Amino acid sequence: MEHTYQYTWIVPFVPLPVPIAIGVGLLFVPTATQSLRRMWAFLSVLLLSIIMIFSAALSIQQINGNLIHQYVWSWTINNDCSLEFGYLIDPLTSIMLLLITTVGIMVLIYSDNYMSHDLGYLRFFAYMSFSNASMLGLVTSSNLIQIYIFWELVGMCSYLLIGFWFTRPIAASACQKAFITNRVGDFGLLLGILGFYFLTGSFEFRDLFEITNNLIAGEEINSLFFTLYASLLFVGAVAKSAQFPLHVWLPDAMEGPTPISALIHAATMVAAGIFLVARLLPLFTVIPYVINLISLIGIITILLGATLALAQRDIKKSLAYSTMSQLGYIMLALGMGSYRVALFHLITHAYSKALLFLGSGSIIHSMETIIGYSPDKSQNMALMGGLTKYVPITKTSFLLGTLSLCGIPPLACFWSKDEILNDSWLYSPIFAIIACFTAGLTAFYMFRMYLLTFEGHLNVNFKNYSGKKNSAFYSISIWGKEEESKAIKQNFVLSKIKNNDSIYLGSKKKNTIDVNIRNIMRSFIIMNFFKKKIIFLYPHESDNTMLLPLLVLVLFTLFIGSIGIPFDQGGIYFDILSNWLTPSINLLHSNSNNSVDWYEFVENAIFSVSIASFGIFIAYILYSPVYLSFQNFNLINLFVQMGPKRIFWDQIINLIYNWSYNRGYIDGFYAKIFTSGIRGLAELIYFFDRQIIDGITNGFGVTSFFVGEGIKYGGGGRISSYLFLYLFYLSFFLFLVFQVFQELLL
Repeated sequence: MEHTYQYTWIVPFVPLPVPIAIGVGLLFVPTATQSLRRMWAFLSVLLLSIIMIFSAALSIQQINGNLIHQYVWSWTINNDCSLEFGYLIDPLTSIMLLLITTVGIMVLIYSDNYMSHDLGYLRFFAYMSFSNASMLGLVTSSNLIQIYIFWELVGMCSYLLIGFWFTRPIAASACQKAFITNRVGDFGLLLGILGFYFLTGSFEFRDLFEITNNLIAGEEINSLFFTLYASLLFVGAVAKSAQFPLHVWLPDAMEGPTPISALIHAATMVAAGIFLVARLLPLFTVIPYVINLISLIGIITILLGATLALAQRDIKKSLAYSTMSQLGYIMLALGMGSYRVALFHLITHAYSKALLFLGSGSIIHSMETIIGYSPDKSQNMALMGGLTKYVPITKTSFLLGTLSLCGIPPLACFWSKDEILNDSWLYSPIFAIIACFTAGLTAFYMFRMYLLTFEGHLNVNFKNYSGKKNSAFYSISIWGKEEESKAIKQNFVLSKIKNNDSIYLGSKKKNTIDVNIRNIMRSFIIMNFFKKKIIFLYPHESDNTMLLPLLVLVLFTLFIGSIGIPFDQGGIYFDILSNWLTPSINLLHSNSNNSVDWYEFVENAIFSVSIASFGIFIAYILYSPVYLSFQNFNLINLFVQMGPKRIFWDQIINLIYNWSYNRGYIDGFYAKIFTSGIRGLAELIYFFDRQIIDGITNGFGVTSFFVGEGIKYGGGGRISSYLFLYLFYLSFFLFLVFQVFQELLL
């Protein structure tokens, strides 16, 4: 055990050779580095795989009873302050290590093909590897100041990845929005860290928990300070995990490449806030106000994220709001003190959401075949539909991920979400009703997404979107430009095969862009619209290197829920996750319940599945091609025959639709209050500075100038006159002084 643990310090440094080598190579030998670019992708996967194997070994030791290991060494020491760096290995750390590495490996493999046509291929993998290293350093940190360092590195990487196509103004704006929003949370986190250091004199977790408990128990300090500083710590988690009201950056972050969405929005960046709350939960539980605040923010985020996902047309933004809502479930579980259930849902949701994001990338990849590179079209579900027969593997994997997120057994999220719903009834009936209602909304908007994407007929207007000179024939995403790459134009031409009526995408010479481009031959069909031949491509299934991660994540989605299923061992019920988390559960002073009421479990499961099934049924009624097509989308038609109630229902449906489509008007509110307000305040301060402050100074100068100019004309040039005036004024002054003293003496 000790032999394994003593090398844990190297975990954050293992992925770093890739970004360092890429940076140095592009600086000194760019041609050679570019020619070996697939080697860097392989090396990234290899190094992360080594960490995954090491993390699996640590997890096995945790399950077998080798509990917590911590090692620290002094970084700087003086009489007033001592900073220590180190690593902490406990069940929470081992869970996060496995999540980061397994999802990270799948995303890296997927990205090799997805980004193969992008000129920023090497830059992408350098950012990805550095992001993985930062997240690994964060989850292994042993104190708050070390967490803050890696916290900022994770934020920097998210800024670079979200703004990867920085030449597109919308992507540049999105990464700035994410950066600024997270700075608000990070500033709160920093103030909270400094505040607790002021109270306890330590950054170490164990010292922090012990000293805080002693101070509160002895009533040695006002609890207001603890509440304030703990709330500031929580603000950092609110921003990083996209909780209300600092959630506004998450949907805009979808402007980055799709693999980024799968990585930082499933297992890394957004999970960092959850990790921080879970790590500090022993501190929060002794402060009732803060633990109640956590649950309140969680339930608000659950409902808000679900309602905002109802009418989104962009498939990635819809998944982003789904991520926001599901993270709200995890935050609610932490606020209720359900530590085990929260981490359970973190695990199941990470794999299911990574599957859905990568599946959406495969869909976008297919849509770009017929539309060309244009995110506003290739990600728009209004232009999709009928993709089942073209992308069957993607469709099946996406359906399984959708069912899992809806909470349909025996898929992963059913087991964890069902436990959260059960615990919420014990915590607060009002919160439970909202959580159950949102579970139905989740099933509704997820199946809406599935039906609009895969069922019915393909909604693309080929006349408008295909056969144009500026339409890409393949997924081309070069620095975010929508125009077709000159290199692609030079290397690929249309050629007609004499013995076949089909047209193929051929190549005049060997592809010089990427040797990884495979299966490039796609069938063309010649359609006749208004006696005019228009050439277009059908959607196609993604290549094997993109499908492999989907299939692996499907296995996780199918079976990862089994770690939380209780099994009978000699009349005592155990599950792997509870056994794994025993040290952390003991740390929270919780007692594990070894009894299982199967009748109650089945009863609760039937209730939760019924809610999800009802949501799926409503989605099918409204969005199935049999009843309603997205092109004629109008929910009001459903209530045409309702007589006098129609006007009322018209208003309700329009209100819900506008609320969801306009993001709850929260972005507009922030723009008015903060953006316009701060700009107006800056203009007011500018006016005050230029007109008032500078005006007073300039006024004195101008006044002195005119006074001097006036006085100089009163001089005659005779010294005797000047002496006479001087003596006169001196005498007058002395006379006044004498009169004042005389009055005082009397």
